[in-house]
Amino acid sequence: MAPTLYDKKPEPGDLIEIFRGNYQHWALYVGDGFVVHLAPPSEGPGARANSMMSVLSDKAKVKKEEIWDVVGHDQWCVNNQLDEKYQVRPIHEILREAQAYVDQEMPYCVFRGNCEHFVTDLRYGKAESRQVRQAVETVGMAAMVGFGVLAVAGIAVAIFGGGSKKKNEEK
Repeated sequence: MAPTLYDKKPEPGDLIEIFRGNYQHWALYVGDGFVVHLAPPSEGPGARANSMMSVLSDKAKVKKEEIWDVVGHDQWCVNNQLDEKYQVRPIHEILREAQAYVDQEMPYCVFRGNCEHFVTDLRYGKAESRQVRQAVETVGMAAMVGFGVLAVAGIAVAIFGGGSKKKNEEK
């Protein structure tokens, strides 16, 4: 049995977060040991290095597989954290819609239509990816810090380096 972060047994309609190293893969537990998930061609247990190829994929397939086949040896947990933000749709509707998607090929975009968007849309009727939002915020902060460093350097050059050209001209 794959290791879990919590001893909570999944219930139908629960979101399953699978830790793949630098990112998380998401699935929806549908009962009887099965999950439904949106899987780009490079996704699978132990994908890690190959997972970066998902960024290049524009199509993914909705699969229904045994949870252990999807999780592999990776850590995982039930994560319905957005329950505090959104109302959970009726479980029978979530499961019916998830089943209707199985074996369909769907558009895939790591930023607008990834596996987390897929399962949050099933559970809440709202496609959201916190890991994408966090990545954008991190990149945004890095850009702001980088811009701030450049701005400070520019100010320092203006204050301290401004007279050097004039001094060189006087020599």
